[in-house]
Amino acid sequence: MAEFLTKRIDAWELRRLFNDGKFWERAEAGEFAQKVTRSGHPAPPLANEPFCTQSQSLTYFDANGNKVAKVPQYLRPDGTIGLSGKPDPKRLLIGDTIYLLIQKK
Repeated sequence: MAEFLTKRIDAWELRRLFNDGKFWERAEAGEFAQKVTRSGHPAPPLANEPFCTQSQSLTYFDANGNKVAKVPQYLRPDGTIGLSGKPDPKRLLIGDTIYLLIQKK
């Protein structure tokens, strides 16, 4: 099994790596398998999203079965992504490094 280095970074840097690596586009194109690991209704006052929007957590897997990304998102009933319009990464695997979001205290 491969050994990975772990590095904690802030949300801005994690989003930059996600966008620069085109993780979402690659997942949508079928390069990464996508698995919904959690789905439920968000708290309406917090999310301010349309009725029946799903608060989801997705994991992207590469061809070797490695978890390359963990991305929460709000999936609206019309199929669009809520809030920013893009998934919000919390974990990325790039090369031999796992990047994790710094947890706020």
